[in-house]
Amino acid sequence: MNILHYVTQKQEISPKLKKLKASCDAAVAEGAKDDEGGGGAKSPPGLYDKDELQKRLSPAQFRITQKLGTEKPFSGKYVHQKDEGQYNCVVCGTALFTSDVKFESGSGWPAFYDVISKDRVVLKEESLGGLQRMEVKCSECRAHLGHVFDDGPKPTGFRFCVNSCSLDFKKHTTV
Repeated sequence: MNILHYVTQKQEISPKLKKLKASCDAAVAEGAKDDEGGGGAKSPPGLYDKDELQKRLSPAQFRITQKLGTEKPFSGKYVHQKDEGQYNCVVCGTALFTSDVKFESGSGWPAFYDVISKDRVVLKEESLGGLQRMEVKCSECRAHLGHVFDDGPKPTGFRFCVNSCSLDFKKHTTV
């Protein structure tokens, strides 16, 4: 097979990623059902005023979270972050990842092998010029976070490749 054929052949989403998507979808649906029965109806996701977000977020944060942008590799502030803490959605504050599942992937973006809870993210199949990949969004506000791949380390085998601009890091403090 020549390189042109390899690059242009249609690549499918792996069964492992499809199973992860189904698991996240079920967890999000279950969370919504629990919220409805709990007395306080959860507001629909993604209902943030775009003008308010443009004022509150940096231009890069807005472009990445609202317009499906991406950072240049190795340019994000959390790529080499080693402190213990929690990574939250920069738009709504939802807790997404912890430092104990962060790893050095060499990809140029912060990488995590798992999420805090499967109901915190929504996965969406994406096709770009024959390239199939799985987009990761915050389940609460639908902000674009990055993509997930099935080439990560054990125990999950996943690599959530996330833009630093979509995250807000909260360092763990000891009392």
